[in-house]
Amino acid sequence: MKTREEPARERRSAGGVSVVVPAFNEENGIAGVVERLSSLGLSRPLEVLVVDDGSTDGTARALAELEGRFPSLSVVSHSLNRGYGAALLTGFSRARHDVVVITDADGTYPEERIEELLDRIDDGAEMAVGARIGADVNIPLLRRPAKALLAKLASFLAGVRIPDLNSGLRAFRRELVLKYRPILPQGFSFTTTITLAALTNGHRVDYVTIDYAHRSGTSKIRPVRDTLTFTALIIRTVLYFNPLKVFYPAALVLLAMLVALLVHDIAIETPPNLGDKTVLMFVALVQVLSVGLLADLIEKRSRL
Repeated sequence: MKTREEPARERRSAGGVSVVVPAFNEENGIAGVVERLSSLGLSRPLEVLVVDDGSTDGTARALAELEGRFPSLSVVSHSLNRGYGAALLTGFSRARHDVVVITDADGTYPEERIEELLDRIDDGAEMAVGARIGADVNIPLLRRPAKALLAKLASFLAGVRIPDLNSGLRAFRRELVLKYRPILPQGFSFTTTITLAALTNGHRVDYVTIDYAHRSGTSKIRPVRDTLTFTALIIRTVLYFNPLKVFYPAALVLLAMLVALLVHDIAIETPPNLGDKTVLMFVALVQVLSVGLLADLIEKRSRL
């Protein structure tokens, strides 16, 4: 007996794709990026949307010339430099299509891998990330230890392995970003925040292994300051969505210190006597657990 075949699921990206490119002082790299994006041949309607984030070099002139050559290119300009995240949010608000890809303007990301990211979105992922773990990854050695440490911290707090926490090559369902827009920052931590928000809330995030080329121009990353900012951001974002992941480890540290003080006060002190430090440590443990449980209760009720 013949069975009726199920109709093929329509690709989510079939209606078109918007590629958002934030650009700040990228006169050396923007032309190559726009040219490669415009020639991808994605078999879908394509919009390339460059957000000039208050550039002070020749980026604006280069974009004006490119607009005359590429009909798919649109340019939005900020009068002042507002930050990487702010440029992306402007792009998402102006994008014409429901599937949005982001990439950088410095020529570091392999634009030809965008098709694979879109395939993941069409397969049901809400975000697909180009993970910079390929054979040819040109991340400065000075930044690698901090990057690895942040990825391990984020993976622990999110409860899932994160191959690349802040890659700038991604494809999204547009509604995912708009859902979390109120908590998304205006700086470089945009990608870190949306990654943690998606993973701690059960959204499907896929990863595609990519290479990462040498950038054109000068990096805007400030290693020490940005590492500290990213660390605080990771903890704050996980506190927002899964507070016990932060409070339980803190409570375990306090418990270990409390046990050590108890051993000292009972087994070593003569005569045995509970010290002030032991009492304060016990109070601190109770407070951390109480605040953590209360935060978890508030977070759970906010989902109802």
